[in-house]
Amino acid sequence: MAKPRRVFVCRSCGSAHSRWTGKCPDCSAWDSLEESTFDPASERDVQKGIAVAWASSGAEGETDAWRPEAVALAEIDGTHEPVKRLPSGIDELDRVLGGQLPGAGLVPGSAVLVGGEPGIGKSTLLLQAARAWAAHGTRVLYVSSEESAAQIALRARRLKGPHADAGDERLMILADTNLTRLVEQARRTRPSVLIIDSIQMIYKPDLPAGPGSVTQLRRCGAELVYLAKVSGMAVVLVGHVTKEGQVAGPRLLEHLVDAVLYFEGDRYHAHRIVRAVKNRFGTTLELGLFEMTDAGLLPLPQGAGLPAAQAQPRPGSVVCPVMSGTRCMLVELQALTATGFLGAAKRKSSGVDASRLAMLIAVLEQHAGLRLADRDIFASSVGGVRVTEPAGDLALLLAITGAHYKRSLPGATAAVGEVGLGGELRPVSQCEARLREAARLGYTTILAPPGVRGAPKGVTLVECKTIGRAIEHLS
Repeated sequence: MAKPRRVFVCRSCGSAHSRWTGKCPDCSAWDSLEESTFDPASERDVQKGIAVAWASSGAEGETDAWRPEAVALAEIDGTHEPVKRLPSGIDELDRVLGGQLPGAGLVPGSAVLVGGEPGIGKSTLLLQAARAWAAHGTRVLYVSSEESAAQIALRARRLKGPHADAGDERLMILADTNLTRLVEQARRTRPSVLIIDSIQMIYKPDLPAGPGSVTQLRRCGAELVYLAKVSGMAVVLVGHVTKEGQVAGPRLLEHLVDAVLYFEGDRYHAHRIVRAVKNRFGTTLELGLFEMTDAGLLPLPQGAGLPAAQAQPRPGSVVCPVMSGTRCMLVELQALTATGFLGAAKRKSSGVDASRLAMLIAVLEQHAGLRLADRDIFASSVGGVRVTEPAGDLALLLAITGAHYKRSLPGATAAVGEVGLGGELRPVSQCEARLREAARLGYTTILAPPGVRGAPKGVTLVECKTIGRAIEHLS
């Protein structure tokens, strides 16, 4: 019989090593190896107990699910119907989970990981989603490993909305951290959606490691994912985010689950963004917009764009229509130039791609005659929306130029376009959707590259072939 042995597991990439080193040999992460004990006997048929227990409860699932047989591709029926999802009724969340509205939502039998910083609103979002699913007739089991059932009930009473108090008899609350008892409660209640808040506090008693360790995360995560597959219930896991902005143990959990959602935003601001970085059942381009209020998270189906009435003309500020999936938002890009030192000028960005910022500075120096080598330049996107697509190049370039010359664009003016290294402007995709959203928010003038068509009524489209022609509109 094999004896347990001591191994060192990397919390970043999950690789195991026989001895401790300061730097992981596989992913080069420093001080990421944690000591754990590996027992080969514990790895035998770890899924068998779940499969047998679920089959004996009368729920859907096969007793031999842990040892499937290979089937020829020609024998597999490919005429199955589309997967029937579980819509929550919170359109912003369903949009990110995948599918086209209506018909979007959570896929039965899937595993979803939701990550975010502490205090950002993960528990609030999932409690609202749980009540929404229950209001639509779906049985939900909400497992809290950090709060008591009374605390969850108090928070639920504070949350208002269309699904408050509707269907709460189908929302089951469990305050426990033991995986074995958790699975047993899921077997008894047989929910369609199982929410674990959070996975870092769940532990398996037969493992010689503490909750939150690499060993517990990997084992508990794998068994919960298998529970989702064998039972057909959807499992939603909440993961904490480290100071580097990554879900703790990302390599251990992200490759196990079907979808990874990040809940982003500044806890000191009202707006929140939900985006998918992995989704096996939909696109990763969509994002959901919410506003944190006293009554909980309020969806923003019309977007969080900046209306023209609020966009006051000022140097270093330009509004750009930015696309994320099928969603268009009017985002304000700001820039500031200050006196620096030649050879040691600062280039800082927040919400803007740092490499594209450096490229635009080089284009301005080469083709617009700006002397920026001894100027500190700071750029940011307002509202917590990260702008990474090339369509924001022209707006960011004009913001830097306006801050340098102390000039601004006229009121109700936006800019969109990609900037080439030769100083030329190139068209971007989905221009019609960008122009429609800009017109809806009251913008009357759009600076754009040549070839853009489909300007709505009341919108003046100003074509600029080069950055020089665009800079001329600064006054």
